[in-house]
Order: sequence, then structure tokens, then C-alpha cells
Amino acid sequence: MPQYPGGSKALRRFIDENLKYPPAALENKIEGIVYLSYTVADDGQVEDIKVMKGPGYGCEEEAMRVVSLLRYEPAHNRGLRVRTTLRTRIHFRIPAAPAPVVKYEYSKGSDQGTKKPAVKPAVNPGYGYTITYSRPDNA
Repeated sequence: MPQYPGGSKALRRFIDENLKYPPAALENKIEGIVYLSYTVADDGQVEDIKVMKGPGYGCEEEAMRVVSLLRYEPAHNRGLRVRTTLRTRIHFRIPAAPAPVVKYEYSKGSDQGTKKPAVKPAVNPGYGYTITYSRPDNA
């Protein structure tokens, strides 16, 4: 069988780094798996890519583009280089939105400056908390 340089973990990392979520699928919140079949030629080039099943919205085309970038080490059978048909699946998951930044502020009672009152008040003025949510710049 032809081997991807670095093994299956390197193959998945390559796919994850080069996969771009299609705008139409992102707009319509489409997730799914694209099942592909392709042939690795005797020189390690990927050719004859076919989509077996997919969610649509441009996911199949993007999966085919990424698979066409793959380069394998050629397979050998008894010393001869051979063509091999492989299958793979590529997962399309909508990227998680970054968590909002939470800012906590603490204040005790009213702000009277740095002077201490001569007599303590009989009632505890209480505590106040302020929670501010802000979106990251790239959202």
C-alpha cells in the first residue's frame, strides 16, 4: 500500500491545515462527512478522485481540492511500482466561536476617596460586582 510521508497522523494534519470551510456551507450551517475514492499512481501522484457521498454546499469540491494536493510514497509489489485505489473521509465541522472575554471588577460600597470616616456606619454598605462581556476582535 502507498504510505503518506509521516503516516496517518501527518495525513490528517495536512488535511486539517489545508481544508478551507466553503462559504456556502458556513452560511447555511452545514456539517458532514465527504467520502472520497482516489487512485495513487505509480509515482505517488493522486488522480481519478471521485466523491462517493457528501453534504453538498461546496464541501465535495473542497475535499477534492485538498486530496489532489496529497503526495504519497509509491507502492511496490515484488519490486514493481503499482497503482492503488484508496478511500478516505473528510469531516466538515463548523469552527467553534471563540469564548467571550469576561471582565470582573470589584467595588466595595461607595467610593469616598482615601479618607476613612470618623465613625463606622451601622449598616454594611454591601458589595457590588460588574461583569462586562465583550466580543473578540475577530468575531
